[in-house]
Amino acid sequence: MTAMTQSGRRRLAPIERLLDSLADAARRERTVVAVLLGYVALWTLYGAIAKASQDIHADMSEQFALGRELALGYPKHPPLAMVVVRAWFSVFPTADWAYYLLAMSNVGLALWIAWRLCARFLDGEKRVLGLALLTLVPFFNFHGLKFNVNTILLPLWAATTLWFLRSFESRRVLDAALAGLFAAAAMYGKYWSIVLLLGLGVAALSDRRRAVYFSSAVPWVTIAVGTLALAPHLAWLIAKDFAPFSYAVTLHGEGSLASTLVASLGYLAGSAGYIAVPLLLVLFMARPSGAAAKDMAWPSSPERRLAAAAFWAVLLMPALIAPLAAVRLVSLWSMSAFTLLPVMLLSSPLVALTRRDAASVLTIAVAFPFVMVALAPAVAFVVHRAGPAPGSAHPSVLAEPIEKLWRETTDRSLRMFSSFDEFTDGVTFYMRSHPLAVHVLDGRASPALEERIERDGIALLCPARGSGADWCANTATARARCSPAGKQAEIELSRSYLGMEGKPARYLLITIAPRHSDTPGSELPADCQGVRAR
Repeated sequence: MTAMTQSGRRRLAPIERLLDSLADAARRERTVVAVLLGYVALWTLYGAIAKASQDIHADMSEQFALGRELALGYPKHPPLAMVVVRAWFSVFPTADWAYYLLAMSNVGLALWIAWRLCARFLDGEKRVLGLALLTLVPFFNFHGLKFNVNTILLPLWAATTLWFLRSFESRRVLDAALAGLFAAAAMYGKYWSIVLLLGLGVAALSDRRRAVYFSSAVPWVTIAVGTLALAPHLAWLIAKDFAPFSYAVTLHGEGSLASTLVASLGYLAGSAGYIAVPLLLVLFMARPSGAAAKDMAWPSSPERRLAAAAFWAVLLMPALIAPLAAVRLVSLWSMSAFTLLPVMLLSSPLVALTRRDAASVLTIAVAFPFVMVALAPAVAFVVHRAGPAPGSAHPSVLAEPIEKLWRETTDRSLRMFSSFDEFTDGVTFYMRSHPLAVHVLDGRASPALEERIERDGIALLCPARGSGADWCANTATARARCSPAGKQAEIELSRSYLGMEGKPARYLLITIAPRHSDTPGSELPADCQGVRAR
């Protein structure tokens, strides 16, 4: 028995040393940076291996495609994600692993901000435990690998919350200005961030010290800085008649009272499910009394109560408002609301945890990404055997045949590409020339876009006829007939992984050559006018 105990202690020795280093005031900041860099590297490696049998998610390819032409806003979302992606790939190669590195760097930054925020409420081993618990929430690993307008909010909401709480307590103008700046950045990330701003406002109004806070310059500095930072985008929204809001209403709005109530309950249940592991671990280890549970949920001290009010308001307000606004909530939207989760679970002095508890959870948190990296090849193999959808399996495989056909058509660079569904954005990510993705097959081309197509030419991609999407091939061939001579090819391909071929599919490839300046103009046939106006 003694030998087994000593063996167990030897295995725990590295974790004990890591715990000491993270809890020690002199070493913890540089240690946590090293730990988070390792965390980012491991989960990036997992993403690159586990997703090797499929292409990047449609959200990610869409952001890359939109970022080719930067703007103050886009039809679906505000511009920050596109700006970040554009900046990232001006440095890194356009490869899947680089995108997963961006996604996990975003997560690592969020975890570091959460670590800094917890310093105000948690000391020593509790602070280490809080960070470890967050790494067991799927938003900070599996979901975090998909960089999009939801995950970009992870560090932005964390930073806004951090500076809001600091400014409320310190009354410092700089803290207030940073709170406003990050609040604006969150709105540039996704309009859902209005939930954060309303929640923090409710927290401030519910605090007993609100009179002192609102009589100071702090809240007004926050509002002024945030408004000024948002002004360019607000002007764009007005000019575009708030087009992104129409998209949001079409996608998630206009639900019946019953459907929105069910969706709100699903939002709450799903949110609880996402944090089930850290919640159950704390309940199992601490076994809080009734008084402790009450103090965890609604603390007695003013500082902790403000944090709790911010946590509950941001998390619960959507479920209360959504049925009244006829909005159908999705539990995934709560992902950026859990920065304060460690504070809620661990900051009560009535919650007693031992060093052994902290070491055990830290062991799980450290081992988890290593285990997932080991399992990653099997995950990729299972996905490949199951057969991912063509939009996930084939864009990277189609890139080379399309570019080859274009080179056979003209010596000019390929500058424009159009396809259907997620292929329009997905294929352009994998092309060497990264042409502009335009929607002329499943959308309406403006006169300005038609002029660009005539000048630069375009490559088109559709499923082969008989695949259930004949409308695409019909539209593409009609456009080709009414355009300068190009080429057409029909190919069958499949994705290969570890020597195993996936499900094959047939595609129609069409190239339309640029209209040369020395080509005499001619009137389009009458039946072509409609094609160009689609």
